[in-house]
Amino acid sequence: MHTKTGKTAFFFFILFFFSSLFGSETQLLTHYRENGIKDIAKELDKELANKDYWQSYLKDIDTSFGYFESYTDILTCDKSKSQLSFYKKDINSSYKLQEEYSAYTGKFKGDKKREGDLRTPVGIYTIVKKMTKVDPFYGPMAFVTSYPNLYDKYRGKTGQGIWIHGLPTNQKRDKFTKGCIAINNTNMICLNNMIDLKKTLLIIDEKKIEKNSVAKEEYAQILTDLFAWRYAWIYNKLEDYLAYYAPEFKRFDGMNKERFSKYKKRIFNKNESKTIIFKDINIIPYPKSDNIFKIAFKEYYKSGSYSFEGNKILIVKLNKTNFQIITEQ
Repeated sequence: MHTKTGKTAFFFFILFFFSSLFGSETQLLTHYRENGIKDIAKELDKELANKDYWQSYLKDIDTSFGYFESYTDILTCDKSKSQLSFYKKDINSSYKLQEEYSAYTGKFKGDKKREGDLRTPVGIYTIVKKMTKVDPFYGPMAFVTSYPNLYDKYRGKTGQGIWIHGLPTNQKRDKFTKGCIAINNTNMICLNNMIDLKKTLLIIDEKKIEKNSVAKEEYAQILTDLFAWRYAWIYNKLEDYLAYYAPEFKRFDGMNKERFSKYKKRIFNKNESKTIIFKDINIIPYPKSDNIFKIAFKEYYKSGSYSFEGNKILIVKLNKTNFQIITEQ
């Protein structure tokens, strides 16, 4: 009964909303009967780029570490204190601290820049896989991180093999790593039992990662820009679309802003109808950076000549007018 009532209320809200746009309920239904859903969908797409909507939507959402639609588990590493902390989303959709572990990190302070520099990277990573058959030096298992990520590669960082792992089972070790994060084996097993690796985000910083360091206003602005960018993309507004790309933009494959603009112009000139849907959106402020954010989501794209369904990543910088995309994949 509650669901039916909710659907009925939503239907009348939609009817009222579009009646105000098209003049009356009769005109709305006539417009739909004669022209289909296309114009109505366009108005809805436009409303998704309305900041008032996103401010209202975010009001009761926990944005302690970012805006998350698909991550339930958050690992934060404070390199200054050599501490790994584990947060989990509870039944109220709030991220609560579960455990704090003493950790070994890289020998030298600072962000990792090249292979062999003995530094633990600063950044945002996912867990790519779990390895249970590892050398005894790494304890019972290891979680392989996504270093180097898109932003690391954009900045020319090198290296690989940054793991979260245990400690040697039959030998001593130094009080630092070559760049990995290491915790004792009991804690490693405990963490493995609590964590959902596919829904885990790892945030590494030189200092303690403060909760609520970014105002909801900024997340509302980023979501508004994301859907304004999408609106320009769907409706072939090339100039508006390209305005969201920074002059220093470089795509994952090395394509710069000039080449990218020419490439997109050829596509937009086809004037094809497109379906573009974003789901599982996650927005994370980048550690040790000035207004840089990672936006990750699942994208469904379909036009007359091309279709795509998969993961999309944008690295953006937020300024006073709109975000600027500096790299994407």
